[in-house]
Amino acid sequence: QVQLLESGGGLVQAGGSLRLSCAASGSISSFVAMGWYRQAPGKQRELVAYITRGGSTYHVDSVKGRFTISRDNAKNTVYLQMNSLKPEDTAVYYCNRGAPTRIAGIITLAADGSWGQGTQVTVSP
Repeated sequence: QVQLLESGGGLVQAGGSLRLSCAASGSISSFVAMGWYRQAPGKQRELVAYITRGGSTYHVDSVKGRFTISRDNAKNTVYLQMNSLKPEDTAVYYCNRGAPTRIAGIITLAADGSWGQGTQVTVSP
C-alpha cells in the first residue's frame, strides 16, 4: 500500500504563507483524487481541497482564493500552497487519496487510504 508523508507545516503569523507537501511512496497517478484535510483541536477532520487524476480541483469555501492544491505525478507529490493564513487555519493537516462524493449535499472526498501523522500548522494572530 502506498504510504503518504506530510511535511511543510510550522508556525506563521496571520497573513503569512506555507507550502505543504504530501510525498507518496509509490505512484499516485492512478488514484481518482488526492486531497488535503485538516483537524483543529476539538473538531472533526474536514476536507480542505482535492485534485482529481485529470487535474480538476475543488477548494472549500473557507480557503477558496487563499489555498491552492496541485500535484506533480513525476514526483508522486501533492502540494497545498497556503497564503493569507488566518488563526482559524490552525490545525493538523493530512493528505489522503479518495473519491469525490456528496454527502447531505456537501461535496467531500471519501478517503480510502491510511492516514499519516499529518503536519501541524499554527497561525498566530
